[in-house]
Amino acid sequence: MKLSNKTQALQDLIVPAVQACNVDLWGIEFVPQGKRSLLRIYIDKAVDENVEPMISEDGELELGRGIGVQDCVRVTQQVGAMLDVHDPISGEYALEVSSPGWDRPFFQLEQMPAYIGQQVALRLISAVENRRKFQAKLVAVDLENEVIQVEVEKQQVLEIDSNNIDKANLVYQD
Repeated sequence: MKLSNKTQALQDLIVPAVQACNVDLWGIEFVPQGKRSLLRIYIDKAVDENVEPMISEDGELELGRGIGVQDCVRVTQQVGAMLDVHDPISGEYALEVSSPGWDRPFFQLEQMPAYIGQQVALRLISAVENRRKFQAKLVAVDLENEVIQVEVEKQQVLEIDSNNIDKANLVYQD
């Protein structure tokens, strides 16, 4: 779950602009695609179950949690202006801003403990038990040793080094 140097530099540049919009940066994806690159920004905000639903000044129903369309618009404007000034991406690029969604991707190990007991999809850099891709139940996250434990079929628990994770996301189950 290590970011490339370019992605890390973009993230460092983007964080203050996102925080200025009163939301949290969940993660970013930078995908160079020839002449036109893609910069996808995921934003989130803390859940507050005690807040009464209300209509915001933008006319949007606010339930005290989650990301709304106006949050995405504000971040797009703020980050877009900042990118225009600093110009860190050569050539054309598309900027997308959204919530992480139900199948949220994980960008840092610190994001995972809240989802212990849930299903995750993993794509590994090097095979573990002869597999690079699998879906499993997240059973433990060890931040100090930078490993996770997942339960695969037949209650087999695998320990996976976080540096071996190419991609990880939550698997939506209703």
